[in-house]
Order: sequence, then structure tokens, then C-alpha cells
Amino acid sequence: MADVVRRSLALEGQLAELRSEHDRLRHSIFEAAHVQRKLCGTRHLRRGSFEIASEIFPVRDLSGDFISVFEIEDELVFAIGDIAGKGLSAGMWFTHLVSMLRLQCATHRSPAKALAAMNRDLLRLRLELPLTSLLLCRLKVKSGEMAYCNAGHPPALLLRRDGLVESLTEGGPLLGALDGASFAKGNATLQPGDTLVGYTDGIAECGNGTGTDFGMDRLLAAAQTSSGSSASATLFSVLGAVEDFAGSHAREDDISLIVVHRASV
Repeated sequence: MADVVRRSLALEGQLAELRSEHDRLRHSIFEAAHVQRKLCGTRHLRRGSFEIASEIFPVRDLSGDFISVFEIEDELVFAIGDIAGKGLSAGMWFTHLVSMLRLQCATHRSPAKALAAMNRDLLRLRLELPLTSLLLCRLKVKSGEMAYCNAGHPPALLLRRDGLVESLTEGGPLLGALDGASFAKGNATLQPGDTLVGYTDGIAECGNGTGTDFGMDRLLAAAQTSSGSSASATLFSVLGAVEDFAGSHAREDDISLIVVHRASV
């Protein structure tokens, strides 16, 4: 009987230690997720006639999606990307890629040159790095002129005030895919009343449990519902539509969205 009691007490002690280790791990992951969101920059920003709003919803604690918003002189620089995979492995690359992005943007004014440099440096690591899609934009606050480069990312939607829709497709392949890959710069101008919507594929591919994806048509319809009002309104319109569509069905991928709106004069 005494042996049974001793074994029971030993097991309870081991279980308590496992619980404590689990709590420490959960706390560390929570802190890492908090650092991730800080590295992305502000969720909401106003400069001149422009408003930027963004959100990231990881399917696990750490996100493979990333958004970066910062300023260089008189320009707003913003990016949205997706590291292949999710959870801890993708999250470990998150900090490196965001830091590399800021460094190359400070070195190269052209988004195409910045992404070409990132691609070169990633391949020089000679590691089994995950492929990464990335849309990088530099916006002149005074004029609304924007240079961009799309490295294998779902094309952002430029919703014009008159109802026309353009896609930001100029760029190149996924980062980390091809050594010496070339990247082309695209140009666009955000006029008063225009809205830019950047997103990761977790939105378009979000399912509802019946084998149907949210898809681009629903994304565009949700964005157009409030695209002429504010960046925040468009952000919540799209995210709300995705949540309503998915219902109780569990998400299988990270979801990220960035919206840039220029107020009407």
C-alpha cells in the first residue's frame, strides 16, 4: 500500500511539473505573438489624406502572415506577406523577414530592387527556408503616387472611386524560389476616394465546411460595400463577411488584411 501511495505522489509531482512547463511554454508563445504584432507596426495610421488599417488573425498562436507599415521621409511604406507554413516554424522566420524588409527599403527606394536584394540574401543563407510571397508598396503622401512590387503574392485590389477595379500584378516570383530572379516595378496613383485592399490567400481560401471557399467575388463585394468611406470601414466589412461565411467552421490558414484609403477632397 505504501508503494502505491509513493508512486501516486510521484506521478502527481511529475504531472504538476508538466503543467508548469506547459504554462511557461504557453506564456513564451504568447509573448512571441505579442512581439510579432509589434514588429508589424501600427494597426491604424493617418497621414495627410491617407488612412491605413490592418489586421492579422493567426490560425495558431504565431503567424506566418506579416504586415509591415512604416515611414521613410515623405513616403508611407507598407507590405503584406505570407511565409509558407504556419505556427512555430513560420513564426521563427517572421522576425528575420520583417527586419530584412525594413533594411532593404532603407537601402533601395525601388520596391523591385528591395525585393531582388531580399531574394538574393535569403538564398545566400543556404538554408531550407520557406518560400514567401510579398507585396511591397511605397506611397508618396503628397501626390498619391505609388511604386510597388508583387513577389508571388495575391494581387492587391485597387478600387477606384468610379467603380473600376485594378489588380497590382507587376513584380516577380516568390522570394527564395529562384536565384537571380528579376523583379519589375509597378506604378499606380491613389486618387481621392480610391481604396487599396491587400490580403493573404487565407481570406480567399477560407472555407465554410461545405467545400466552398470565400473566393474573390465575395472579397471584392465586401470591399466595395464600404470602399468609399474609410480604411477601417472596409477592413471590418471584409473581415465580417469572412467570419459570417465561415460560421463555426475552423479556419485552416492565417488571415491578414491591409486597407489603404485616400479621403475624397
